Amino acid sequence: MSNQADSMKDCLAGLRVIDLTRNLPGPFATRLLADLGADVIKIEPLNGDPARAFGELFTALNHGKEVQKVDFRDPSGIDTIKAHLKDADVMLDSFRPEVLEGMGLDAKTLHALNPKLVMVSITGYGLAAGDAVSHDWADKAGHDINFMAMSGVLDQLKTADGGQAMPNIQFADLAGGSDTAVIALLAAVLSAQRTGKGRHVAVSMTHSLYQHMVMPKVTGKLVKSFTGKKPKPQYDFLGGLLPCYRLYKTADSRHMAVGSLELKFWQGLCDVLELPELKTKHWQMGVMPNTKDSQEAAEMVADKFASYGLAHWQQVFESSDVCVTPVLTLEEAKAHHLFAHQDDYNSTPGWQLLG
Repeated sequence: MSNQADSMKDCLAGLRVIDLTRNLPGPFATRLLADLGADVIKIEPLNGDPARAFGELFTALNHGKEVQKVDFRDPSGIDTIKAHLKDADVMLDSFRPEVLEGMGLDAKTLHALNPKLVMVSITGYGLAAGDAVSHDWADKAGHDINFMAMSGVLDQLKTADGGQAMPNIQFADLAGGSDTAVIALLAAVLSAQRTGKGRHVAVSMTHSLYQHMVMPKVTGKLVKSFTGKKPKPQYDFLGGLLPCYRLYKTADSRHMAVGSLELKFWQGLCDVLELPELKTKHWQMGVMPNTKDSQEAAEMVADKFASYGLAHWQQVFESSDVCVTPVLTLEEAKAHHLFAHQDDYNSTPGWQLLG
């Protein structure tokens, strides 16, 4: 564990977490809690967490947790779990809705045992509860790709020519599941500390991802206002439509990421690229992305980037503060000095203690 991670390990010291989750979303959530100092007991079925088949993945997610195995189908195994829950603060699970009740670990039973217990269930599609949320998807099986597909997020990941991209990062599992679960969990724990009452929260990975699409919901309307039609994802405001905010291919078929969204950054980019005639060809100067001037600006920038390889541009922009960066491979990122403080599991905390 790096010093940066250690510096925050007192934040959740004393928080007792019982982790019944498996695979990726739940274990990554409790990994974050453990990194902040929580005491995590991971309870697996006798045949183990399926993530064990991936070796290093299981270790990266579960190091530092106390791991126990019990028979979830045996009453004595359930009694063992209940014994842990009597003085726990949090329990996480990732079962289908009816499984907890079938095991005798439903909220009514557990809150009678421990009124302050916060229960967080990570689900794929959420629960149909009352008049506000009504659907028949609660019991459907799924994985990250399915939750991304149903939320509309997967369709947003298009290649420049409109092809469907297949992401290698589990956005639904991690952003929609792990991160959202930790936020809900900590909020519920604070409430329980104030009121003495726990609660059972169901996190929907699909709905959380849909919530994350705040930009496309707005920018699509913006683009339609000046083009007359709703844009395809690769032609949305931040999807590749603007010359100042897109990927440009280099001579060696790598890419530079240009995020010069504001006028000052765009004009700085034009200086670096020695294209001063483009300084006024920016959306903040009234040059809308559906115009000839905007399209020609994009072509000129593309031609310039295509004239040299990635290493050249990486060196050129190293000292230029215009929001332009190389698109690094995973191995390049791991070797970059930006990540020099990563730990033995190739992990870096997302926080730094400044005082």
